[in-house]
Amino acid sequence: MTNIPAHKLPFIAIVGKPNVGKSSLFNRLVGQKIAITSDEAGTTRDRVFSHAQIEDYAVILVDTGGLEHDKKIDLEADMQEQARMAIAEADLILFLVDGRQEPTADDIATANILRRQSKKLILVANKIDQENLSHNLFVWTELGFGEAVSISVIHKLGLEKLQKIICQHLTAAGWEILPEETLPSDRIKIAIIGRPNAGKSSLVNAMLGEKRLVVSAIPGTTRDAIDIDLERENLHYTLIDTAGLRRRGKILPGIEKYSSFRTINAIERSDVVALVLDYSTGIRAQDLHISSYILEANKGLLLLINKTDLMEEKEEEKNRIGRLLKNRFDYLSWAPVLFVSAKNHKNLDLVFETAAEIYRERRKVIDHEDLIDFVREVYHKHSPPTAGRNKLLCYDLVQIPGATPTFEFLVNKSDIVHFSYHRYLENELREHFGFRGTAIRFYFKSIDPRLLKKVQAL
Repeated sequence: MTNIPAHKLPFIAIVGKPNVGKSSLFNRLVGQKIAITSDEAGTTRDRVFSHAQIEDYAVILVDTGGLEHDKKIDLEADMQEQARMAIAEADLILFLVDGRQEPTADDIATANILRRQSKKLILVANKIDQENLSHNLFVWTELGFGEAVSISVIHKLGLEKLQKIICQHLTAAGWEILPEETLPSDRIKIAIIGRPNAGKSSLVNAMLGEKRLVVSAIPGTTRDAIDIDLERENLHYTLIDTAGLRRRGKILPGIEKYSSFRTINAIERSDVVALVLDYSTGIRAQDLHISSYILEANKGLLLLINKTDLMEEKEEEKNRIGRLLKNRFDYLSWAPVLFVSAKNHKNLDLVFETAAEIYRERRKVIDHEDLIDFVREVYHKHSPPTAGRNKLLCYDLVQIPGATPTFEFLVNKSDIVHFSYHRYLENELREHFGFRGTAIRFYFKSIDPRLLKKVQAL
C-alpha cells in the first residue's frame, strides 16, 4: 500500500509559527477554502493535504499546525509532531513568517529545525500590504535562508512571483511537468464521519498503517476535513477524516461551526460515507441525526461499529447490535455493517473492499428493457395507489445518468404516489438489481394528459 497518489508528485509543506497565515496561503494556492482560517492560534492541528496546480506543475500542498518551541505536552506535542512529519516528508518548504515583525524566538527555533533537515526552502514574508511596502525585510536574512519573498495573502500581492519561484525550484530539482488533469480521476472517496471521539482518526491511522492524524481523547481534536490519497489493490482511494458532527442545534459558533461545514462538504464530495459508531458508548440519538446528513446527500453508506476489541461475548454482542441497528436504523437496511477495531486493525481490509463494491453499485446501469419488465412485475404484485377514481398508471421507467442511482417513473398522476408505495418500489428495485450500500433516488413525473392516448400503460 502506498500513500499519496500513484503519480509521484512534489510535496510542498507550509510551515511557520502560529497565526502567520499558513492556512490562508494554503487555500489561496489550492484555489479554494479547504483549511480553516482563524485569528485563534493553533487552529490547524493535523496536516491538511490537497492537490494544487502551480503554473505547469501538479503538486501536493501540505498545511501544518504552528511550530512553537516551548510546547511539549499532550495535544500541543502531537501538533508539533505533525508539523515535523510534514517537514520530514517535504520536497520543498515554504517557511512563512510575519513580515511586519522582527524574528521571534519561535521563528528562530523553527529556522533551526528547518536548517537541520537540509531541505530546499523558500522564506516567505506574509502580511506585506501596501501600507508595509517600505518595511525593512533585511532583518530576516539573519535566519540564513537569503532574501524573503514578500507577499500579502489577503490582498493577493506577490503570489504570482512566489509561484514562479516555486516552479524554478521544482525545475532545478528535476521534477516532471505534470498537469493536474492527468491525475487519477477514478478515485473512490471515502468520508469517515461520526460524532466527536468515536475513534475516526484512530481508524484512519490504522487503515493507513501510520500515525498520519492527531489522535486525542479530547473531543473535537480534528477540525479540518483531511484528505489522504492512497493506492490499494490497483485502486485509487481518498480517505477524508472529518471533525465530529454534533446535532444541528448543538454546534457552537466560530471554529466548530466551520468544522461542521467542512464535514458536511466532505460528505457532499464523497462517494461513500463510513459512519463510525462507537461500540463502547452504544448507538445514540446523535448518530441518528448524523445519518440524516448522509441521507440528504444521497451517498453510498457503510456502518462501522468501532472499538469491537472491547467485546467479550463477540457473536452474542454482534447479534444484539444487529437487532439494535435494525430497530434504530430501519431506514438504512441497505447499508452494509462491519465490525472493526482501530486498535487491533480488525476488518480494515474489508472496509476498502466494501467501499469499492458500493462505488461500483453506484455506477451500475440497468438495461431499459429490464426496467420495463420490473415495472410490470411490481405493478401486478402490489396494486398501485388510487385517489378517488384515479389509479396510478405507469407508462415508462428510465434511469437518469448521475453519481447517484436515479430513476424517473412517467405516470398519469404523480401526486397520488404515497410514501409507502415509494418505499415498496425501492425495496423491490433493490431486490431485483442490488444497489447494496447506496442511496437511490426516485422521481415521479406526470405526463401531459394530451399525450396519454399516444402511450400505453405498462
